[in-house]
Amino acid sequence: MKLFTWKENRERKKMESREMVRLACEAMEDKKAQDIKIIDIEKVSTLADYFIIASGSNRNQVQAMADSVSETLGRAGVEPKQMEGYQTANWILLDYRDVVIHIFDEENRLFYDLERIWRDGILVERESFDKE
Repeated sequence: MKLFTWKENRERKKMESREMVRLACEAMEDKKAQDIKIIDIEKVSTLADYFIIASGSNRNQVQAMADSVSETLGRAGVEPKQMEGYQTANWILLDYRDVVIHIFDEENRLFYDLERIWRDGILVERESFDKE
């Protein structure tokens, strides 16, 4: 069994997080997610490496986006630590430890404005997560 240094282990974890972000974004895009934002919060918080924030136009779409993410990441062998808000679908939170996904309806996204709250994080372009 190979032992990894702390730095090697951190880099490996970062690659796994990046793959989770890519898969989650693709799953939401398949359900016509609106305005997907990826915020790298690794240097400003111990909560996670990335926040993904997306919107749906109605309850059914918001739930479909959450279902699609859960199914896609589940097939990749990743289960959420926690899911909140599914029934009301105003704001569904999917916590995958290193990646936290926030799926809002349009009204609640404007109200909670997570992009402003987490502005110290780094906004990352979606394309930087595409497979090479």
